[in-house]
This record gives sequence, C-alpha cells and structure tokens, in this order.
Amino acid sequence: MNPGDPARHPWVAFRTLVRKELFRFLRIWVQTLVPPAITMGLYFVIFGNLIGSRVGTMDGFPYMQYIAPGIIMMSVITNSYANVVSSLFSAKFQRFVEEILVSPMPDIMIITGYVAGGVMRGLMVGAVVTAVALCFTDLNVASPLLTLCVVLLTATLFSLAGYINALFARKFDDISIVPTFILTPLTYLGGVFYSVNLLPPFWERLSHANPVFYMVNAFRQGMLGRSDVAPETALAVIAGGIVVLFSACVILMRRGTGLRN
Repeated sequence: MNPGDPARHPWVAFRTLVRKELFRFLRIWVQTLVPPAITMGLYFVIFGNLIGSRVGTMDGFPYMQYIAPGIIMMSVITNSYANVVSSLFSAKFQRFVEEILVSPMPDIMIITGYVAGGVMRGLMVGAVVTAVALCFTDLNVASPLLTLCVVLLTATLFSLAGYINALFARKFDDISIVPTFILTPLTYLGGVFYSVNLLPPFWERLSHANPVFYMVNAFRQGMLGRSDVAPETALAVIAGGIVVLFSACVILMRRGTGLRN
C-alpha cells in the first residue's frame, strides 16, 4: 500500500485520533492521573487501614489486600468511562466532531479510536493505583493473563458506555448523570469492599444482576486467586456486554444520533 493509496487514509486518520486522545489526557496528567491516585490512596487509608484493622480478614486474606483489586478496578472503570464521555462531548460542544464525521474514517474506526483513548487512560490510572496499593499491601498476581484480560475488557466495556452517554448528552450536566446515579452505585455494590457471600440470600442473588460484580470478582481472581463467581462466567458477561454496547454504538453512529441531529 503506497502513501498515495486512498485506502490508507482512514488508517492515517485513525492513528491521528488515537494519538490525539492519548495526548489529550497526558497533557493534563495532573488532572487525569494524579487525582485518582490520591482518591484511591484515601480509600486504602480509611477502609483498608483504619476499618480493616477492625475487620481483620476477608475470605482468608488481610482486609487491605482483599479490597485492593476492587479499588484498582474501580479506578479503571471510572476513568475509562470519564475519558470517552468527556472527550466526545467536548468534540460535539466545540463542533469539531464535524471534521471527523466528514473524514473518510468509517464509523467503526471513529468508535474504536475514542475507545482506545479510554482504554489507555484506564490502564494508566490502574497502573498508578496499583503502585499506590503496593505502598499499603502485598499483591502477588495469581494469574497475570486473566488479570490483563479482565482489565482490558472492562476498560473497553466502560469506554463504550461512555461513548453512548456522550452521543445522547445535550449539555454538560448530562455527562454526569450516568456516573452519579448508575455507575457509582453499581461500583460500590459490586463487591469492592466485601464478599457477597456475607449478604443475606436475597441480596446475594441480586448482586449477580450487577455487571460490575463480575468484573471486580474476575479481577480479584486474577490478582488473589479468589472469587465469588467462576472466572469463565465473568469473562462471558463482560464480553457479552462489549458486543451489545459496540453494536449499539455502531447503530447510533449510522443513525447520526446526537451528531447529525
């Protein structure tokens, strides 16, 4: 494929979009990478150290070590989601998204470009929070492959969710509704700070309807070798969610929802 080949142009635009998304949050790293580290550090101090000293152990692990995977996963979820929803909505608000829409990039490449940015930020924040966690407890990764798969799939899933939120958002307040009223409750009720086996039977069964529950536990399985659900089931749920949300993104893009109307 020579440089003048028209078929090469979409890939040039795709790489440019991914690079733009990467530089966008790295340029303001004090706002995008440092605050999650501070916030999650406070979780370790308050929940892990102060409360954990009274709790003792959870499923055979020191409480601080038990909650570490959940806190890391929580940071990945919130930041991968926030990166895409804020970036795409800013493009809509400042009206330079039109330049992307008239480019030769297929809709799938546009979606993938924004999602790649969210995944990269989620992974970087997850790495920073992991470094913070190591200051408080030991983390011996039981299954590196499972751990990497879960974090990649989870970041992808919530990047897609952020993309959909940005498409429907009409004002800045709209991009905070889902994180505040849906994402945060699901995260806190997803077994980050406790094992669902401690819950009464009804609430334990209800927890299995929470998608974040599968992500947190699959990641905990990869990190500690302990989970409240089979990792195969968790991976299937996450992969199924990605297929559904990606399909929704493609359909919405082809309809021009939030972009052409």
